Amino acid sequence: MEEQSQKKPKILCLHGFRTSGEILKKLVLRWPETVIQKLDLVFLDGPFPAQGKSDVEGIFDPPYYEWFQSNEGFTEYRNFEECLAYIEDYMLKNGPFDGVLGFSQGAFLAAALPGMQAQGAALQKISKIKFLILISGAKFGGMNYGTPKLASNAFSKPIDCPSLHIIGDMDFLKPESIILREGFVDPVVIHHPKGHTIPRLDEKSLPTMLGFINTIQGMISDDRSKN
Repeated sequence: MEEQSQKKPKILCLHGFRTSGEILKKLVLRWPETVIQKLDLVFLDGPFPAQGKSDVEGIFDPPYYEWFQSNEGFTEYRNFEECLAYIEDYMLKNGPFDGVLGFSQGAFLAAALPGMQAQGAALQKISKIKFLILISGAKFGGMNYGTPKLASNAFSKPIDCPSLHIIGDMDFLKPESIILREGFVDPVVIHHPKGHTIPRLDEKSLPTMLGFINTIQGMISDDRSKN
């Protein structure tokens, strides 16, 4: 059992805008047991209390959090540096983590981390992020979004980090998610028919998810055997 648990990828999970780690946990844990039992999932709240109304009020209980703030046009960002310091500190104290999962605002953030880490702009005190799972994500500097200063070079070249992109056919972020996917080397993609949500995994998407997990498990086991 000890050896089996060591092979579980440890994943930091970053929630969406004005929601919480607890809300993301409830949604992700609807995935089949065959997926959940293979992963060590850790759900973190954003560092800043929500500064306005949440879209999930009346559906999920507060409190709600944000990772960082922006102006209405998403061209200028605030508290981004503080957010990165907060995440690095948490990963340092509670890691090591193998990968990061993000939904919506959490996926914006997660997607930029490997590039910022490689460029020396962030997360220099922790080990390299080995993979990403991005749900309803987008790219800083994409079609409709500006770029925080620290992330300005995050996508200057294709991100060579194993990535799984979960994209909804009815998601308002679908075009942005496709642009984000194209910023990665050999991305794995799951399409689902719904909108801006964390979908349940059906018989078509489940093998893709399990295949991705098997790939990263093998990669992590190889890394650990070398150390």
